[in-house]
Amino acid sequence: MDAVLGIDIGKTKFHVTLLFANGTRRRKACANSPAGCGELLTWITRHGATRVHACLEATGAYGELVATTLVDAGHQVSLLNPAIIHHYAKSRLSRAKTDPVDADVIADYTAKEHPPTWTLLPREVRELQALVRRLDALLGMQTDERNRAQAGALTAAVQQSIEAVLAHLATQIDAVRHQIRRHMDQHPGLRAQRDLLTTIPGIGESTAALLLAELFNKTFTSARQAAAFAGVVPRPNDSGIHQGRRVMCKLGPARLRKGLYFPAIAAVRFNPSLQPLVHRLRGAGKPPMLIIGAAMRKLIHLAFGVLKSGRAYDPDLAKA
Repeated sequence: MDAVLGIDIGKTKFHVTLLFANGTRRRKACANSPAGCGELLTWITRHGATRVHACLEATGAYGELVATTLVDAGHQVSLLNPAIIHHYAKSRLSRAKTDPVDADVIADYTAKEHPPTWTLLPREVRELQALVRRLDALLGMQTDERNRAQAGALTAAVQQSIEAVLAHLATQIDAVRHQIRRHMDQHPGLRAQRDLLTTIPGIGESTAALLLAELFNKTFTSARQAAAFAGVVPRPNDSGIHQGRRVMCKLGPARLRKGLYFPAIAAVRFNPSLQPLVHRLRGAGKPPMLIIGAAMRKLIHLAFGVLKSGRAYDPDLAKA
């Protein structure tokens, strides 16, 4: 590896720091566009780096173009949880917070810690992920408009506008759901995984698509790793007066936990594998939200099991 490349991503442009082993730094800003990414590749080569270890924060869609471009050009790329860089900067007592400084911090972290390589997802999974995220955005807009309608004290014109938007959103939601179903039907691997997941009581087609797009597109060696990535594992909070308290860690994609909430409620009622767990927690006087969190974690364990084994859900093999 010739150098490391710290990238601070923005909506319209990104700042980079090219850090060599001898401590030499080169800095640049590029447009967050195909032309800007091409300019970046030329600039890296001009400075004598044939292969770099690039690192950027996982901040949604803004970084996908530059990350994909670098991977296609043969460079190594790492994506990091922004909290890692935030706390690394605090540990160095960094006072300034600018885009070039952030690129420097990311480059320094990469050179010191050598974060794991990010693997570009297969095209069919990327397309599924885009559709699932679009559906999530549409459902969020629908909730916002419904809340406005229920707020009351609306003029007739505003009420008509809200109703028109809701009707349009309903049409779009149905269309995207149909696209997700058709997309999975067209790809045998995704279709087989969806069919396995939907054998689990509590997991329907929408939840299966979410799990495949956001969770099981990664390589986990255990169900515990998958649950930890989703942020549904308990973490101890033994500070001060809260001795023995356990709370959900809530690290990882929030959309995963949001998407598992209602399936977990259904699974608590109808999934036989969860009944011993639910009875045990209720008997111990645990609050309802803790029980739902435990059900979310159990669903991920069951999903991991059916995908790894390639066998449909069997309650006799999935005891709590």
